[in-house]
Amino acid sequence: MKAFGKYISKHLASFAAFILVLALLNVLAFGITFQNVIRNDYGDSSPQNMLEEIAAASTVEGVSDDAQQKLESAHIWAMFLNPDGKRVWAVNIPEDIPLDYTIQDVALFSKGYLKDYPVFVRNMEDGLLVLGYPKDSYTKLTGNYFSIRAIRTLPLYIIGMLAADLLFLFLAYYFSKRKILRSTDPIINAIETLSNGKPVSLSVGGDLSEVAGSINKASHILSRQNEARANWISGVSHDIRTPLSMILGYAERIADDKTINSSIKAQAEIVKQQSVKIKELVQDLNLVSQLEYEMQPLHKEPVRFSKLLRSYAVELLNGGLSDSYSVDVEINPSAENAMLECDFRLIVRAINNLVQNSIKHNPQGCEIRLALDCSETAVTLTISDNGAGLSPEKLRELEEKPHYMESTDDRLNLRHGLGILLVRQIVEAHDGTMKIESEPSRGYKTVLCFPN
Repeated sequence: MKAFGKYISKHLASFAAFILVLALLNVLAFGITFQNVIRNDYGDSSPQNMLEEIAAASTVEGVSDDAQQKLESAHIWAMFLNPDGKRVWAVNIPEDIPLDYTIQDVALFSKGYLKDYPVFVRNMEDGLLVLGYPKDSYTKLTGNYFSIRAIRTLPLYIIGMLAADLLFLFLAYYFSKRKILRSTDPIINAIETLSNGKPVSLSVGGDLSEVAGSINKASHILSRQNEARANWISGVSHDIRTPLSMILGYAERIADDKTINSSIKAQAEIVKQQSVKIKELVQDLNLVSQLEYEMQPLHKEPVRFSKLLRSYAVELLNGGLSDSYSVDVEINPSAENAMLECDFRLIVRAINNLVQNSIKHNPQGCEIRLALDCSETAVTLTISDNGAGLSPEKLRELEEKPHYMESTDDRLNLRHGLGILLVRQIVEAHDGTMKIESEPSRGYKTVLCFPN
């Protein structure tokens, strides 16, 4: 869920960055497009600058030669009117420009145009300086006016509107993101649950109803497949049990029959051992299937782990364990009275699988160590040996957690992988974690961690 929120935020941030870059590009394009216009309108030949320069170089008698040349190069005409409205002198004056003007004429053209020429005037001590620019070079606003109150209010209005717009944009972003997350949260959680092989049921409407329907359909199909697989494994386990018991019984009778030669007895003993192996394999397979599809109910009760470990070690030693193997139980004082709500039978099964793995894969013998530790948050159980260990490839195979239905072995040497998978299923059923550590010739260690 947090990842999806980050996904939306990331794309919104990218969109905001794109808007910022676009705005900068617009400013750059504006500068490139209007740089000549701005240079001309506000440069040396602009009306304001030209008026000041020509006024400084003008008198009632005329204008300096330098100023006259500048007017000619800029295609600007000029004239000087005395207080009576008569033209005293002129430079580059068009033929249609009158000689004399009334006060009404001056009032009209001073704010706009004279014969369609945009003109600009400057009040001089002895008269009026008039500069005329080519037609269609400037547009003059002749009737605009603004109140002081409006001018003073305008900045506050702009700031207020910008603040309000930003607030509305933020609220729109916040509520739209909240709506999207509310709609997609059940779907994402359902997909995560479905990826773990557990069924889900969604009731999401609106635009995402089709997605929810597809997830529900996939969940239904997965549930049916899981149920069929579990029932098939359970049925096969049940059907194998009777003929396997007969094979085991006949093998035991043949092996115990004193009238049969030693060669046949040895073969019967092999049949007996392999039958026991098949029986244990089928039991593990059935239990793994039930745990995976949550068909195995957990009978949890408070269990003192230190007592459980010691009892298991005593039974193991009294069960005819070879002298090639030694079992050492180490209980940290902090874990002596550690209690955990768990299924006693399944926990013992997990410990026994790990110990039997150490025995099975170290036929030359090894030291087996059972260690228990406890912290404020977890109880940690470590089963290790100093035997042959595992190769990096085999360790990687175990860490990848392959499904037990994906592997075959004609010699029934699958039980190591299936036994580890069963341990993992038992640990995960108790909300714990499992970690495997091993190096060739340096032993094998499994750490089981259960939350308090």
